[in-house]
Amino acid sequence: MAKCCISNFFPMLLQEAQNQYQVFLIDNASTDDTAKYIKEHFPEVEIVQLKVNKGFSNGYYEGLKQIQSKYYVLLSADFEITEGWFAPLFQLMEVNDDIAACQPKIKYFKDKSKFEYAGAGGGFIDKWGYLFCRGRIFFDIEEDSHQYDNQIEVFWAGGGCMFVRADVYHHLGGLDKDLYAHMEEVDLCWKMKNAGYRIAYCGSSTVYHIGGSVISYGSPQKIFYNYRNSLVLLLKNLPTNKLIYILPFRLILDGVSGMRSLLKGNLVEVMTIIKAHWSFFIHFKNVVSKKGKRQKYLLLKEMRMESILRVF
Repeated sequence: MAKCCISNFFPMLLQEAQNQYQVFLIDNASTDDTAKYIKEHFPEVEIVQLKVNKGFSNGYYEGLKQIQSKYYVLLSADFEITEGWFAPLFQLMEVNDDIAACQPKIKYFKDKSKFEYAGAGGGFIDKWGYLFCRGRIFFDIEEDSHQYDNQIEVFWAGGGCMFVRADVYHHLGGLDKDLYAHMEEVDLCWKMKNAGYRIAYCGSSTVYHIGGSVISYGSPQKIFYNYRNSLVLLLKNLPTNKLIYILPFRLILDGVSGMRSLLKGNLVEVMTIIKAHWSFFIHFKNVVSKKGKRQKYLLLKEMRMESILRVF
């Protein structure tokens, strides 16, 4: 899919650049001839080559170390940008120095009248730690009737097309490579919020996402990361006074979900949920060690509060 996306989407991406941005390709140890194809057909694109593929998050973690810039746009290869997509996002970040990340309106490439699962009209989280978006709640996707053309503060921005401040990104450690390829953008945004920054959605910019190119929707791998990484998010980022009742409740709800799958005869999903919980508890100590950094982010927030200019 990568070469197909590049051949279809890169011409527009480069046409829109026009001295506004520079395009880099992080080649995450690809086993096809993608890098060769880029060099032959899009020589203006700079290639950052990684020797070992350790997943989506670690690809960015290693690749961005080699790119110096004020801002990054973390753009997956399976995104189609639109005319004028960049300027609204750039202006939003330039005017509001307390916004650390933002996203455009994300719609579905295969049905451009609808929002797309990963990001849609801006990401939020409920009191029990479940993620949802404007334009998408669970598996229900809305049609775009311009109901989300506004500019608002959100809890998290979609990682497939995320505009971030490079210095903040690196200071907070970037995407957590242990999350591999799911919910890593939510974790990063949560860290940014703990450090006193805001996350925004910009409805005047639109991109289209094919979806499912990193991990297929509905696959056992996707189910595994859904369950495991959602628990990791809570353990890493919730304050202890909330964690002590939210985490046990979520574990119970996961058990209920597993029983429901068992009654439906879906043994693969049951075993995947069990595997996700085992992985969570095996790595519990490692996640707790990362949680210790949360206090550092809160201290950074206190230091920044006096200088924050809220003009959003």
